Amino acid sequence: MKASARSNLRPPLIAVVAFDQISPFHLSVPCVVFGESHPGAPPFRLKVCAAEPGLLRTTAGFYVEVKHGLGALKSADTIIVPSWRDPAEKPPQRLLDALVHAHRRGARLVGLCLGAYVLAEAGLLDGRSATTHWAYAQDFARRFPAVKLDANVLYVNDGMLLTSAGTAAGIDCCLHLIRQDYGAEAANKVARRLVVPPHRQGGQAQFIEQPVVMAAEDSRLSDVLDWVQANLQTHHSLDTLATRAQMSRRTFTRQFRQFTGTTVSNWLLSERLRLTQSLLESTAQPIERIAELAGFGCPASLRTHFRAAFGVSPSAWRRTFS
Repeated sequence: MKASARSNLRPPLIAVVAFDQISPFHLSVPCVVFGESHPGAPPFRLKVCAAEPGLLRTTAGFYVEVKHGLGALKSADTIIVPSWRDPAEKPPQRLLDALVHAHRRGARLVGLCLGAYVLAEAGLLDGRSATTHWAYAQDFARRFPAVKLDANVLYVNDGMLLTSAGTAAGIDCCLHLIRQDYGAEAANKVARRLVVPPHRQGGQAQFIEQPVVMAAEDSRLSDVLDWVQANLQTHHSLDTLATRAQMSRRTFTRQFRQFTGTTVSNWLLSERLRLTQSLLESTAQPIERIAELAGFGCPASLRTHFRAAFGVSPSAWRRTFS
């Protein structure tokens, strides 16, 4: 819904769905973006709607009182489900029916973080592209196979349906709504007021914890992995590592996969990327030197692998995390 297509008589209505045991942060994200006045930014009307009657408990231990019920969704231009309390729990049927009805009449629906589960339970994401918090991506994909899940992005805009990754990515998605309707200048003003980047590069792959290798039962294999991690600047291959472990190529390959769950080449790349992240965050070493220390050989190779893994350049990563 572009700004030119909206009524000039009153600001658009944004409805935010609250529920029992809601996270205060998740609830506050759309409220602070659309419910507060930001100088130079377009005005909005905001209504927080309760999915259940009575006082709503938050995960922080206090209660919130919500004035509006789900009837407010009938006239909302945009409806935001800021999260959901438990992915294993099906949302109330009244809420699901209200979302389906709103979608049919042309309202824009947004599922932030685990709110994507609510839209998916309503059947609204079938055949659509969507995302959710990376920690729940496998569960989401298993339960909703008809949804085209992309767990590596901060948000997905598929027509009148939007979903975002976890927690702070909800801010990115809300700013995108403003940018989509009113342009970059308006979104920038809100972002500046909130002291956040108006548009973050990359995706949530940056924030997924890298797996930590546990102690190997075979001390030879464990010693080799420790040595490689301390000497990533050296060229390594399956054959050289098997020789160092005093194993045949076949035995080393089998034990390595059983232990790490991946191949030698993939593990080496992961370790080199991990070291690159650390050096970017904690040192002022130039990219050329980091490429040498991490074993990429040249900056071009480092940049190619880094962007493929995290969706951003090494320089952008350094600006964000250093």
